[in-house]
Amino acid sequence: MRRVAPAVAAAVALSAAAACSAGGSGGAEARGTGAATAPSPAATPSPKPSYPLSGAPRTIPSVRDHEAARGPGWRPAAGSAVVVAKGSEALADEGRLLAGELKTGFRNSGPVKAGDVELSLDPAGGGGSESYTLTTRGNRVRITGPDEAGVFYGTRTLKQAVRSGGAMPEGVVRDRPDRPQRGLNVDIARKHFTAGWIEARLREMADLKLNTLGLHFSDDQGFRIASDTHPEVVSRDHLGKAEVRRILALARSLHITVVPEIDSPGHLGAVLRAHPGLQLRDTRGVPRQGAIDISRPESARIVDDLLREYARLFPGRWFHVGADEYQALTVRDPQASYPQLARAAVERYGPNATVHDLATGWLNDRASVVRAAQKQPKAWNDGFFRGGAVSPDKDIEVEYWTGKEIGARPPAEYLAEGRKVVNLNDEYLYYVLGEPNEFTYPTGRRIYEEWTPLVLRGTAPVPARYSDQILGGRLAVWGDRAQAQTQDQVAAGIRMPLRALSQKLWTPGRPALSWAQFNALADSLG
Repeated sequence: MRRVAPAVAAAVALSAAAACSAGGSGGAEARGTGAATAPSPAATPSPKPSYPLSGAPRTIPSVRDHEAARGPGWRPAAGSAVVVAKGSEALADEGRLLAGELKTGFRNSGPVKAGDVELSLDPAGGGGSESYTLTTRGNRVRITGPDEAGVFYGTRTLKQAVRSGGAMPEGVVRDRPDRPQRGLNVDIARKHFTAGWIEARLREMADLKLNTLGLHFSDDQGFRIASDTHPEVVSRDHLGKAEVRRILALARSLHITVVPEIDSPGHLGAVLRAHPGLQLRDTRGVPRQGAIDISRPESARIVDDLLREYARLFPGRWFHVGADEYQALTVRDPQASYPQLARAAVERYGPNATVHDLATGWLNDRASVVRAAQKQPKAWNDGFFRGGAVSPDKDIEVEYWTGKEIGARPPAEYLAEGRKVVNLNDEYLYYVLGEPNEFTYPTGRRIYEEWTPLVLRGTAPVPARYSDQILGGRLAVWGDRAQAQTQDQVAAGIRMPLRALSQKLWTPGRPALSWAQFNALADSLG
């Protein structure tokens, strides 16, 4: 496989006017000269402090809009508290988290005093669910948004501003993401990652305002989540369902959706080891690695059992059904090499149907299964074929990763069909363990300096008229050579690529900071 001017520190310029008396107790009158003594002038009051205009907070990602103001800003102090506004009690978890991070008190209602931070829901205030307004004035901060997610992102801005500059600058931040899907994809099938490692990534993602974690947990090398319907397919090293529920609870509290993926009809080697009779074989009896025989009803039954089981486990909106790299389609003549697939295609879809149509029908059927479980289906772009007797369902979100595979069309073709697309461009967004097939570990610099959501394939962007159909993107970790890096090395390796991706999916346009400045900011934020 695959702005931000620096925050200006509040400087106080104080001046004092000195007044001199024209006379005193040793003056002319005391010496008997009869000269009048001048009255002492009234003391001149000290002037009020004056402040330069504030700069935007220094955060990753940078905020979209900051209205500058004059004032000292806000910093946590003795007696400060995070206060949830009356009627906004749903924000209690966000408030407690922020209070713990800033080391302040917490009040779930009550009056807001000087030094406090107030969190408030304002559904009538307009804006999308992830938007927020953060106002710093009079030694108070107020964060409002139409939904809990937006207020939560406002707390991330406040936390980072205090960490990077010591204070939240005076003024008003109005902020919102450029793309609705922003995140990380992790192949936990070929390399087992612990629940603790995944939870650490969730916390890192939350501070970067990333909201989607994809878990590819089934592949040729392993099946990594416990199963009740088919325990025989599960690998020795795997996540128990209690661990998964703990991960999901943390994700939910951080406003991150976890997207499960069971890839089929390819990449099913772990399932096929337990069910070898379902493995696809050609006319000579030679098996194709990871490929299930989609002409057999039993193949659909076992995959659908698993899809339904994990659709119940994962509460989020999406389910990824794979569809990429089906090995039956990589030979010169699929009909001749796999006559059982050719016959099944004709029986189901008519005399002109081909193995490509059978594979498309498989995709549509799996999408139907997850749709019945109230999930939005996703699939890899090279599983969408054109010009056949069967067309891929229009509501399946295209996860575009490659232009190199059979069936991979230019991204503009998918967009011209009206499809919604998520960007996982393997040129920029693939972190492949062991660096096989000319992959190199991304540092994040090319993402930061070159990539945009419109760059779906290679380095060329699609026409801007398609921008609204591109839902966002994810950085993808793939475990092709699982032992090439430890969990800690992977975490360190994806640190800056994740931050670069966060910047480019939240704030459109060329970043104001250079790559060196961005790295320095990342270091200051920890």
